[in-house]
Amino acid sequence: MHIEVVPPDATQAARQLAEVLLDSVDGGASVGFLASLTAEAAEQWWSAQLADPGATTLWAREGDRVLGTVTLRPSALDNAGHRAEVGKLLVLQAARGRGVATALMHRLEQLAAGQGRWLLLLDTETDSPAERLYRQLGWEVVGIVPDHAAGPGGALAPTTFLRKALAR
Repeated sequence: MHIEVVPPDATQAARQLAEVLLDSVDGGASVGFLASLTAEAAEQWWSAQLADPGATTLWAREGDRVLGTVTLRPSALDNAGHRAEVGKLLVLQAARGRGVATALMHRLEQLAAGQGRWLLLLDTETDSPAERLYRQLGWEVVGIVPDHAAGPGGALAPTTFLRKALAR
């Protein structure tokens, strides 16, 4: 498995990442999309994300197959040059339990530290496997917002907000 920065102009990148997104939504992950998400809409969403010059997306690959992805979004605010948001940690259901998410998060932390971003923020569905993973990786809960987001099936669920301070 190799962790790499996704080149914004990579041929087929949006399509491959869309497959991971669709698989995650199909598996019940609350990642901002409903079960009605189409392959076309997922690919369009990823195309727009990859075109964002302020974000860096990583992917974990085995050969030509994308196993997972995560995105780092440094804050663009003048008073927030020390922080970044983490988004869309997604791993194919068939690749879960193999350390893909952990490897992606470790590489993302290295990337953030290299950019002088030592405070990382993210949110995830409360009591989800993702929340348990983040806690195991040293993330600290800052708070929970009830009925914050709908899962793929449309039901509202609480969201947990977490932070991690990296070595400065």
